[in-house]
Amino acid sequence: MRLSVIVPVWNEEIVLSAQLEQLRKQCAEPGCELVFVDGGSTDTTEQLLHESGAVWLVAGRGRGLQMNAGAAVTGADVLLFLHADTLLPPDWSALVMKAIEAGNIGGFFRVRLDSHRWLLRIVGHLITFRSRSTGLATGDQALFVTRRVFESTGGFANMPLFEDVEFTQRLKRLGSLAAVDATVVTSARRWIQMGPLRTILRMWVLRAMYTLGMQPERLARFYKMAR
Repeated sequence: MRLSVIVPVWNEEIVLSAQLEQLRKQCAEPGCELVFVDGGSTDTTEQLLHESGAVWLVAGRGRGLQMNAGAAVTGADVLLFLHADTLLPPDWSALVMKAIEAGNIGGFFRVRLDSHRWLLRIVGHLITFRSRSTGLATGDQALFVTRRVFESTGGFANMPLFEDVEFTQRLKRLGSLAAVDATVVTSARRWIQMGPLRTILRMWVLRAMYTLGMQPERLARFYKMAR
């Protein structure tokens, strides 16, 4: 089976300058394609992608739209959606294939924030525990799915927030998702910038409001006001 790693980006010059080569190495084996989808960056993101020789395209801004656009240009059998500031474990492709061959329609990884702060280490464990207990994954966990199932769902919804949660909710109704016993490492920069406790509280409130049925557009306005 062929794999495609799809990375939505928008104004990620700081992240890409540090991680672009590492991301490309992680998808260097035969049968793996790395696709970046830019949402109209105004910094040097496009220049970095162009100079690196990476496969990339421009789509409408919004992770859902960008990830759908990336999936549309690749013919891979399995699609893995990765944030630009997240790195996969060394044996990620074998683990993904093992999960699919076991009969799962997709899956997600454990997550760890790249910080030595004890609170942020706990945050990573809590995110992993929540996803394993509910079966709902977030974008930081390198969500993957077979192309057949992805196309049958219509892909990601065009939502300003929680497009990943909404997508996994639909996937759960179609088959099992594997909780891969390996860890992806994601940047803690936004947690540190806003303050860990403040970020935790904000995300809990947003998640609760989403669960109670508040429209994503209203949640996005609240998210911006709370920054």
